[in-house]
Amino acid sequence: VGGEQISSIGRGLCVLLGISLEDTQRELEHMVRKILNLRVFEDESGKHWSKSVMDKQYEVLCVSQFTLQCILKGNKPDYHMAMPTEQAESFYNNFLEQLRKAYKPELIKDGKFGAYMQVHIQNDGPVTIELESPAATVDLKQLTKLEKQQQRKEKTRTKVPSESSRERNAPRNKDDPSASSGAEGDVSSEREP
Repeated sequence: VGGEQISSIGRGLCVLLGISLEDTQRELEHMVRKILNLRVFEDESGKHWSKSVMDKQYEVLCVSQFTLQCILKGNKPDYHMAMPTEQAESFYNNFLEQLRKAYKPELIKDGKFGAYMQVHIQNDGPVTIELESPAATVDLKQLTKLEKQQQRKEKTRTKVPSESSRERNAPRNKDDPSASSGAEGDVSSEREP
């Protein structure tokens, strides 16, 4: 941060944490449990995917990263699903506190909340795993569905009327014998499709 190294770890996990507007204590507890128990390390005999960070007594470096809550609107990133800064900082500090309670506090490191950071990660593999709480997965699917519905509505509102709808909405000529005022039993609909 600002040219100064404020945190580092050796072997372990680098957690990039995106906090959603909808995250609660339930999601926080789920993520702490998963991060500490995720079996991504090899055991003493070299068997892959056997040991957790706690099993190996490795370190955990946490970095708050609101950009993980990005939703693309065309080619522009939109962060409206990220929790506002004041709430997110409290949530993030609570997350760190829960990690430290559940593991060894001296093995949990973090960056500086809200700061522009240069983060150097050396992946072993590389292995990158995305974790979401079960509720967040459902919410994201629902959000995507709602966004698609909204986009369809917007497209419908901005449509140029078709030729047939222009004809229907055109004023009728009183001298045209085929024109109907509706009094003679015209039952055609004047509604847009």
